[in-house]
Amino acid sequence: MRRLFPGSLRGQLLLLILLTLAVAQALVAWFFADEREMALRTALGQEATSRAANVARLIDEAPEDLHASILRAADSPLVRFSLALTPAVDHAGHGTELLAGQIAAQIGATPLPEVRLELHQADDQPPPMPGMPGQMAQMHRAMQPVPISSVEMKISIAMANGSWLNVLTRFHRPPYQLAWTAVATFGVSAILIGATVWIALGQLTGPLRGLARSAEEFGRGAEARAITPSGPDEMRSLTVAFNQMQERIRRFVDDRTRLLAALSHDLRSPLTALRVRAEMVEEDETRERIIATTEEMQEMVESTLAFARGVSNSEPVETVDLAELVAALVADMDAPADVVKLHASSGSIPVRLRQTSMRRTLRNLIENAVRYGGQADIRVWRDGESARVAVEDRGPGIPEDQLEHVFDPFVRLETSRSRDTGGTGLGLSIARTIVQSHGGDISLENREGGGLKATVTLPV
Repeated sequence: MRRLFPGSLRGQLLLLILLTLAVAQALVAWFFADEREMALRTALGQEATSRAANVARLIDEAPEDLHASILRAADSPLVRFSLALTPAVDHAGHGTELLAGQIAAQIGATPLPEVRLELHQADDQPPPMPGMPGQMAQMHRAMQPVPISSVEMKISIAMANGSWLNVLTRFHRPPYQLAWTAVATFGVSAILIGATVWIALGQLTGPLRGLARSAEEFGRGAEARAITPSGPDEMRSLTVAFNQMQERIRRFVDDRTRLLAALSHDLRSPLTALRVRAEMVEEDETRERIIATTEEMQEMVESTLAFARGVSNSEPVETVDLAELVAALVADMDAPADVVKLHASSGSIPVRLRQTSMRRTLRNLIENAVRYGGQADIRVWRDGESARVAVEDRGPGIPEDQLEHVFDPFVRLETSRSRDTGGTGLGLSIARTIVQSHGGDISLENREGGGLKATVTLPV
């Protein structure tokens, strides 16, 4: 059922409106059918009571030897008349006094005769009348092949000679007939309403799709572009708010990036001066320690600048083949084949990215694998709507509780704090920042048997 249900807002609203229209049409048809049934039963009941009153008046006025002929002439397959010494309705007071009074008034005798009337539901079919001709009995059976729920009415009218005229009649529930005009009206209404709603919803869903595309592009690090407001007032307000949000975020990131870059750049001069002054220290051990500390600070400044450049969106975004990009990067590294192994990928994997930033990210991951594991196994493949690059090594790995912590700036798990073995602690932070600016992410996991696997995921 979920697969049959449309996924778009436009389709869901249209389906909901058409289903509501269909339910409303069905209820109207049912109400009209019930009204039609009541009208037919009322007409049949009025006809039966008038007929009973006329027969009673005729019997009162006719000689007794004509009574049997009158009853035979009045009988029909659904209305039976008979004269008896006892009434078929044994007592009055069935809530039908008004209808019984109308029958008595139609007879017109003075004083008004006693009339008893009883109504109840009957589910069986009355058998053909005794003495009914064979052809008429056959027609009666053919008209009533299956039991039909009906209302049975019994009338007992007191005659002047002391006998009772008993009347038995049934009103069958009329079969429901589907009116093709109603179906045609529903079809035309559904088409007109559906077309109108489809066009009207397009004025809403069109701007929503544009807003979703812009949000996706902005999330991948593309240049923020203002969207032209369109559609209803609420949609226009949402578009204006989204444009303002894009501008505020872009301005916030640019300000922080410029601040970080300026601070790192300004630190270069005092560090250079400190490095020169350190050379003037006469004691060898002190001089070497000051120089080592100064060089470490200098490397941290350079890494911070690299981090700022990674956050910056000044580089243009272009469509490239990720497999070709990784192959070119491995070739440029000029590493031995047994140290950096690139497994061939199948087919082209087009992605939108900034080449220089992404090369910096992948180079960082490969160099980490070689530094800590002695080799790097690289695989590139497509997984649905995502492109993945895995860099694996056979190094010591990372404790499970530190797999996310290592992405924080200036975090180094190598306790010696040596620049040769631990770096500055910004490499993975820069890498994740660059990948996330492309709408992707980096994940780390330990391999079975030892080693670490870093996976870069990018949207295709």
